[in-house]
Amino acid sequence: MTQNMRKFCNIIICSFLLLWVFHFYQQATAVSYQQQKKYYISRLSFGITPQQIATINTQSLEDYIQAQLNPSSIPESSKLTTQLAKFDTIEQQSLNLFKTFQQYNNQLEENSTATLSLEAKQQLRDKRNQHKSKIIRQARQAHIIRAIASNRQLQEVMTNFWLNHFNVFAAKKIVAFWLADYENDLRDRALGNFRDLLAVTAHHPAMLVYLDNNLNTNPNRIRKQGNAKGINENYARELMELHTLGVDGGYTQQDVTNLARIFTGWGVDIRGNYGDANNFRFFKRLHDPTDKIFLGQTIISSGMAEGEQALDILANHPATARFISYKLAQYFVADTPPKTLVDKLTKTFLASQGNIKTVLETLFHSSEFNDPNYYKAKFKTPFQYLVSIVRASNIKNPELKKIEWMLNQLAMPIFGCEAPNGYQNTESAWLNPDAMLRRVSYATNIARGALSNQQPLDFTTLQTTLGNDLTAQTQQTIADSHPNLKAALILGSPEMMYR
Repeated sequence: MTQNMRKFCNIIICSFLLLWVFHFYQQATAVSYQQQKKYYISRLSFGITPQQIATINTQSLEDYIQAQLNPSSIPESSKLTTQLAKFDTIEQQSLNLFKTFQQYNNQLEENSTATLSLEAKQQLRDKRNQHKSKIIRQARQAHIIRAIASNRQLQEVMTNFWLNHFNVFAAKKIVAFWLADYENDLRDRALGNFRDLLAVTAHHPAMLVYLDNNLNTNPNRIRKQGNAKGINENYARELMELHTLGVDGGYTQQDVTNLARIFTGWGVDIRGNYGDANNFRFFKRLHDPTDKIFLGQTIISSGMAEGEQALDILANHPATARFISYKLAQYFVADTPPKTLVDKLTKTFLASQGNIKTVLETLFHSSEFNDPNYYKAKFKTPFQYLVSIVRASNIKNPELKKIEWMLNQLAMPIFGCEAPNGYQNTESAWLNPDAMLRRVSYATNIARGALSNQQPLDFTTLQTTLGNDLTAQTQQTIADSHPNLKAALILGSPEMMYR
């Protein structure tokens, strides 16, 4: 690093530290109607854009909310359509992607006895691995560009929310081949009924393989494929603890075991002969045919219908209503949401039988959501932060590969959370010295053109888009800084890192 570069970095870091000192002494104040609209946009989307600033007075706040709650009423962005067309794997059938991978494996096995040279075998391995890597890369980059460019922002926000709630891990066995399909299924139901979200995840190969339910079999039967034998409780446990009831949801270990028995035989048809459109298959011969007691209710032996009955019980359980309501309030309002808000959402969830759109409508019209004490109270995750930078900066063709790399460095690779609880959306999970230094570094590099083909960002555009959100202290610090630092200081300001 040259002496000038060190000096530049030191100035940047000192300026950022000064901004953060001011931030922690801010008091909640009343907000104007225009500020309220910007606040709603920051929460219902991945961040405000220059275009939204230009048209902010042409649509009422209520019209904006209703449009976002009804995404089919919003014409989709042509920019997004053009970008998505570049990803040739995301619309292909998942099974075909998997079969291509298997063809490489089969060629390697058939030629394992020296009919191929070592170099030829390595070329096959490289092609196989590149095929899988491309599928994961395109699924990740498609998720990024949707968040950046979609006009249906709330739908994308909720898709991201459900992908964390119903987390799957790309590196687990064959999950990668079903990633795009899995995300699309969640997107289609993101504002729909919670029972439908449970159903699509419970039947999906990505979830069944990730949480090992494809290995969950009647202990009295042996499954030849994979040599699996016996009950596997992984999916049953996480279905209750993470997807529905919550860790304090009132279930016992016996409920976990019995739910696992209920889901024996729910697996994946990797040959594509007998499964449904997503390659889910119920293997009757691997199912435990006995009656079960689950959460105090008797489940009469009825094959696959047992699982559907269990999903009904879980979807309609009061503990599920409270758990999902808490997570939504935490995502949109505060890390520790007010109990009054959680109570309101729980009541709506139960009355609407888990209609997510109705629950969100209650949330967005609540006094708690509009409380100035919660404005800018949510610290952005790395994904939210980087996407909001691109949106605010009006970068036309952002370099998605670099965003993907930055997310990896910030410990939030898309589809990269190995633990089933997904990425957390609380400040304590993401606000630490190392992460802040990385954010400062990336904000500086992005301001200098790292995502925009080395074209420095226009400070005037950023000032117009974000200036009114900055405190007087932040605005003064930026005004007193060198012109080359101004864009970076906006992007790295506390106001930019909170929503």
